[in-house]
Amino acid sequence: ETLPTLGAGWCPPGMIGLGIGGTAEKAMLLAKQALLEPIDMTALQARGPASPEEEMRLELYEKINALGIGAQGLGGLTTVVDVKIRTFPTHAASKPVGLIPQCAANRHIHFTLDGSGPAVLEPPDLKDWPDIVIERTAGAARRVNLDTVTREDIAAWKPGDTLLLSGHLLTGRDAAHARMVRMIEAGESLPVDLRNRFIYYVGPVDAVGGEAVGPAGPTTSTRMDRFTETMLAKTGLIGMIGKAERGEAAIEAIARHGAVYLIAIGGAAFLVSKAIRSARVLAFADLGMEAIYEFAVEDMPVTVAVDANGSSIHQTGPAEWRRRIAARRAAAPA
Repeated sequence: ETLPTLGAGWCPPGMIGLGIGGTAEKAMLLAKQALLEPIDMTALQARGPASPEEEMRLELYEKINALGIGAQGLGGLTTVVDVKIRTFPTHAASKPVGLIPQCAANRHIHFTLDGSGPAVLEPPDLKDWPDIVIERTAGAARRVNLDTVTREDIAAWKPGDTLLLSGHLLTGRDAAHARMVRMIEAGESLPVDLRNRFIYYVGPVDAVGGEAVGPAGPTTSTRMDRFTETMLAKTGLIGMIGKAERGEAAIEAIARHGAVYLIAIGGAAFLVSKAIRSARVLAFADLGMEAIYEFAVEDMPVTVAVDANGSSIHQTGPAEWRRRIAARRAAAPA
């Protein structure tokens, strides 16, 4: 019941940590500690449960994946790769339960500092991953020039479409949106022309060395929902890019104004930054990383999440995969 209410902001597929018992604070600490354990669900499935906790891990693993939430909340077979549980004595009338989801991008490493010098951690060997040939995947993507795209163009996009964005892209997240809306309500002119533009919900990290910009991953878009109607109605903005689903009010505003909402890959901030060729601050420099930037991007990968008619893949995708999973289980031999 709880997992579907979390949305996709936690960037599944990942792990779920559960803490049961103690006080409310203790339960949350247990859930956090549980997530530090190695992933071993495949081994547990092979050998079978040896305790009530392991039985619960297997049960929850199956039931959560049956929800069809999938990677980035777009629908799929795998929502969690493991479920971890830690328990602690508690009064039967209390029994608090803490739940913490863990992002797919999270990584663990264990090391010991012995005082002999600075830690030197070897990066993963890229040979451990399969080769990705862009020519094999780019054919299914639609290339979009952000400098010339029109409302007529975006009206043809459908939820689930993969786009490769090139051109100039504005940025802005919580603080910038709040300030722009206040300026609009006060009748003031905005420092940036948003007509026929796309805005990316991001607060980029400062560049290091020869980088155009530091890690620049999308932030959770629902925090911008309260600004969406004003931004679309008053500025001429035609598209937004962020992470995870949008709320009903935002989806209604998107459909009402014929705009679109795209998602970048949550938890892949460094990889997203590799598509950014240059970055400059256009407005609100006092907000630091929350200032309005203009990025020049090349083949930045995104997915259409809400189309100009208000159809959301975060609703249709999981629903379709729940149907497929249920049909597969019904057809499986007893």
